[in-house]
Amino acid sequence: MDNAQIAEALFAALAANDAAAVRDLCAPDFQLVQNGAPPMNLEALLKFNAVVHAAVPGWGYGDAVRAATATGFVEEHTAGGPMPDGHVLRLPVCVVADVAVGRVTHVREYFDSAIAAPLLVALARPR
Repeated sequence: MDNAQIAEALFAALAANDAAAVRDLCAPDFQLVQNGAPPMNLEALLKFNAVVHAAVPGWGYGDAVRAATATGFVEEHTAGGPMPDGHVLRLPVCVVADVAVGRVTHVREYFDSAIAAPLLVALARPR
């Protein structure tokens, strides 16, 4: 797989909440940084992804524009899904990632936190 295909497979696995596939695509020392916050390791990402899917059934990614780079990939996409209050969240996201030996090692994700606010409300609700 080239780096653009790795990106496509990673977001498909995250959308499917397929932890095994995400583990296969990411390096053991994987780190994700969202908007400059402290990094998440792979297990934290998988737990966060499961919580997002529980709060927003139908969570997914669309409108992807991706490009392989010499060291990874860059992708713009829209994340979201139907929120508990009935509206559909459409969160524009930019992802810059590093890939080494066919596995994602580091992801830097950027999005407008004001647009993401309904997601944070949904995540805070007890389940």
